[in-house]
Amino acid sequence: MRLTLSRSFRLLTRLLLVCLIAAGCDVVNAPVNQDLLGRNILLSSYSETPKHLDSVASYSNNETPWTYAIYEPPLKYHYLKRPYELVPRTLASMPVTTYYDKAGQPLPADAPGPSIARSVMELRIRPGIRYQPHPAFAADDSGRLLYHALTAAELEGKRAPGDFARSGTRELVAADYAYAIRRLATPRIESPAFGFLSEHITGLKAYGERIKQVNTRMKEGLSAREAGRFGHLPWLDFRQHDFPGVEVVDSHTLRISIDGKYPQFKFWLAMTFFAPLAWEVDAFYSQPGMKARNLTLDTWPVGTGPYMLTEYTPNHRMVLARNPNFRGEPYPCEGEPQDKAEGLLADCGKTTPFIDGMVSVIEKESSPMTAKFLQGYYDMPQFERGEPGTSMQVAIDDDTGRARELVAHKIKLPSTLQVGLWYYGFNWLDPVVGAGRTPEEAERNRRLRQAIAIAFDFEEYIQIFQDNRARPNAGPVVPGLFGSETVKFNPQVYDMVDGKPRRKSLDEARRLLAEAGYPDGRDAATGKPLVINYDTQGVGPGYKARNDWTSKQFAKLNIALEIRNTDYNRFQDKMRKGAAQFFSWGWLADYPDPENFLFLLYGPNSKVKGDGENTANYVNPEFDALFEKMKDLDDTPERLSIIQRMSEIVQKDGVWLFGYSDEYTGAYQQWLTNGKPSNIIRDSLIYLRLDPKLRVEMVRQWNAPHPWPLAWLGAGLVALIVPAWFAWRRRQRATALAGRIG
Repeated sequence: MRLTLSRSFRLLTRLLLVCLIAAGCDVVNAPVNQDLLGRNILLSSYSETPKHLDSVASYSNNETPWTYAIYEPPLKYHYLKRPYELVPRTLASMPVTTYYDKAGQPLPADAPGPSIARSVMELRIRPGIRYQPHPAFAADDSGRLLYHALTAAELEGKRAPGDFARSGTRELVAADYAYAIRRLATPRIESPAFGFLSEHITGLKAYGERIKQVNTRMKEGLSAREAGRFGHLPWLDFRQHDFPGVEVVDSHTLRISIDGKYPQFKFWLAMTFFAPLAWEVDAFYSQPGMKARNLTLDTWPVGTGPYMLTEYTPNHRMVLARNPNFRGEPYPCEGEPQDKAEGLLADCGKTTPFIDGMVSVIEKESSPMTAKFLQGYYDMPQFERGEPGTSMQVAIDDDTGRARELVAHKIKLPSTLQVGLWYYGFNWLDPVVGAGRTPEEAERNRRLRQAIAIAFDFEEYIQIFQDNRARPNAGPVVPGLFGSETVKFNPQVYDMVDGKPRRKSLDEARRLLAEAGYPDGRDAATGKPLVINYDTQGVGPGYKARNDWTSKQFAKLNIALEIRNTDYNRFQDKMRKGAAQFFSWGWLADYPDPENFLFLLYGPNSKVKGDGENTANYVNPEFDALFEKMKDLDDTPERLSIIQRMSEIVQKDGVWLFGYSDEYTGAYQQWLTNGKPSNIIRDSLIYLRLDPKLRVEMVRQWNAPHPWPLAWLGAGLVALIVPAWFAWRRRQRATALAGRIG
């Protein structure tokens, strides 16, 4: 191919463009517009589009970053204090509880739990709290709501609340909380909290059945398509349907009635299941044509919180903006002893929120998310998720190349233990590892479980798979909760040596195994090898390595392990049927109270018989009786003593290998302050503070143009122009010579 001088220059121009792009590749890689870097907007990512933002159904941790910023339950957790402390959110003060006997007579505050037939909590709401601007509240001068009888033509082109010309607001009242609690019973969207709460809130279960009948009557005369998932049903107005468990006393006073005594109910008041819902909003979204346009509470929630959702593009990005009607809240002035030294009290008393909003972009893969975080384009890799921070902390501990970058960028990685645990369990219904049918069989099975517990070296597991960023548990109550300090170690698995617990020897485990009837891992009666079936879930190299490790623990005792790895749905089905023999499971606390862990071993909460969370189907009459007593007690020495005894019972029975609690690590850029990670506190956005000026400076520094493209350009110039110049000179000489000859 001939190369002319002009073509060479055209090619060099293209090369120059490529070089310029390469030199400024930070613009190409940025997940957000560059002008956002200088604004008081938090930049983060999420890995999965939330399924539910409706407070009735929302519960998953990929939903809480949005719901807790928008909705306001009556209570919240103090941001800095540990152990966790409940404080008012929309209430003027903490709820006041009055106890009543069967005759309806009031009882003293220290009345024994069995004597209490009903507990009534009174909630006083602060006046002046207002909802975010929303078209559901828009009204004309006469008070007539503008958008509650929309035609198909009027809905044309409407895909978001911001598409409506007008919006409005109103004050939060007690009736809004009552409406939301009644709506928990709706059959139109499943609430994961209804089943449990219906066992406690007076009359809620019967009310749920009544609402089902109301909903059925509303379907009468409608076709299957009209009444189906993609059809439309008339608005179910919960103002018209009440029940005695929820009473509106006046505009700012609500009473909730609880059957018996249930002190843990206060924790539920900090969850978005108890967020208020204005009837106007429910009616607005219940109009024909709304669902087809994704105009629902699942996509466009409405609350009184510090932020409101202004952009929701599934599988792309979500945007929160400051709620202009939010009243402001003072930043806390108390915390843990180290909080002051760590700068977490510097904003004491100042009005929150500090940040104007949040832009979150979907990142389905961790590698590009981390890369963009290290470039400075994300202030947090994922909002309210601990996995990215933990992996970065591991990288630092391992002193990798990435570790040096993290240190150089002054990335902050504070950690705390999650209020949760990972454990291995034995199915109490299984004839080999379970309760046993006779006292003799029960004792043999118990010794088998104890032998396995000794062989299971969780210290090694934590070192290998958690990079020492976890803590083994001695019992079912995890560190940081009331009662956990009473259980220092598990005497069935450890001996106390020089004041420290030391795992019992494998010889001791083998002795117990022989006493169980399996000397050297073989059935003493038949001579057949002992085989334990292990049900688990998950695929990939990480799961295989963990399964291999689990097999090795059993191999220490010459016990064969049959691994039955299935997907999560199949695994769940096997657990519901009680088909698993040995299994692994995890639990993150709904609320920070020992009852929320001890109920995992409460007999009536059996997975098979009660469809509860007792996955081991464990039954122990003494444990169950103590649980019934413990759950009704406040945090007193008596409760502490009961928790200790309950822990001793399950330690001896060995129904669980108590596993470990892993770390929850936050990841914050140097310009983001007030970060304190927690898997319990979900409304942290309001407390964070940004320095956008520093962010812009660091992003420019970390993504400065590289000099290599210019050097490459120079080399290209030499490689192309010089040969082209010599070729052009040869052609010029040849042409001149031809002219002379001619």
